[in-house]
Amino acid sequence: MNTMMSGFFRITEWIMRFSVVNLLWLAFNLPIVLLLVSAIYAEGTFPFFFYIPIIILAPFLFFPATTAMFAMVRDWIMEQEQKSLISSYWKYYQTNYKNSLISGLVLTLIWSVLIIDFYFFQQTNVILFFTFILFGIVLYVYTLIFFAVLVHYDIALKAVFKNSFLLTLGSPILFLAVLVTSVIILYVSINGLLFLFLFFTGSLIAFITFSAFYRLYMNLSK
Repeated sequence: MNTMMSGFFRITEWIMRFSVVNLLWLAFNLPIVLLLVSAIYAEGTFPFFFYIPIIILAPFLFFPATTAMFAMVRDWIMEQEQKSLISSYWKYYQTNYKNSLISGLVLTLIWSVLIIDFYFFQQTNVILFFTFILFGIVLYVYTLIFFAVLVHYDIALKAVFKNSFLLTLGSPILFLAVLVTSVIILYVSINGLLFLFLFFTGSLIAFITFSAFYRLYMNLSK
């Protein structure tokens, strides 16, 4: 009976962790979330320039908030104690803000160039269309791995960019694990379980990404 109760409390503790951190992540990204929701549920299509505010806000909001989320799941996986989910998240948000902002400016620029090229060339050149799709997939996985490397290593940003690139292209297992699991979570969230976006999607993807990264890190450290 005690074992059953212990397991039950353990499960509820993890559910609380994921949901609280996911809600914090959304709250720190609230302007971006509202803009995206407006675009998704509005009738008709928005012109491309509608997304410019999202692009501008991303380095200042999305990247610091996501870095803090990855730092939180890193503590869980490495079994490091956190006195409070909210205070720990805020601490990581503050301490990593500068590096998150700088890296966010770089990655947002790369993502913007890719999206603009895809937007203008998708109907004119089939080869370019699939090239942009392929590059987008690689950049998506690279961005997730970048967050894991950023919160785990105390190294210069230049080295973070380099190491993330080497891990993305140098480890097919890590690449596929991050890509497949995150896409499945996003697909399920979009196509049936929208409440996951509110409570679990972001934190689950961060947890699985860092878990896969940390497993590789431990294997390489042996």
